[in-house]
Amino acid sequence: MVKTKLPIVVLISGSGSNLQSIIDASQHDLPVEIRAVISNRADAYGLTRAREAGIDTAVLDHRDYPDRESYDAALRELIDRYQPGLLILAGFMRILSDDFVRHYEGRMMNIHPSLLPRYRGLNTHARAIEAGDKEAGCTVHFVTPELDAGPPIIQARVPILDGDTPETLAARVLEQEHRIYPEAIRLFVEGKLG
Repeated sequence: MVKTKLPIVVLISGSGSNLQSIIDASQHDLPVEIRAVISNRADAYGLTRAREAGIDTAVLDHRDYPDRESYDAALRELIDRYQPGLLILAGFMRILSDDFVRHYEGRMMNIHPSLLPRYRGLNTHARAIEAGDKEAGCTVHFVTPELDAGPPIIQARVPILDGDTPETLAARVLEQEHRIYPEAIRLFVEGKLG
């Protein structure tokens, strides 16, 4: 019996390393069909990763729109052409409007490089080190209108080592991001998230 694959769309702004972990998992046993990878930046390396995997790509540059609302409306129209059952933010460096978030409520995930609710926003690794924390990590969560405040799905922890810099800590956390993002998607596909 062939399992139905959940259609997903992935939004990126950069290198797409989390995208690659999802592509790799989808080529093995993660039951998703990545219908498109969309970026707000034409130079995002993740677009190359998607093309090499035979996935449709699109660029929608936010600088071509007068404001966040008009960009988000165009982005929503583009995404909806692919009819995703789940929308994945994988390093998409844009704050999304409330209307956009509500449109995908309960079916949009993001990954954040901290143990939420600690260190929402940027510079998470430096903030964890400066605070003297003993551990850091990452969180996959559902997206809600409040930044980095949606219900958590899964977390991974890494120790903060003596001599860690934001860069060395980020590298170890990123390894865990690559592990847990496909797992969170699997939980969604299997109906285990409520």
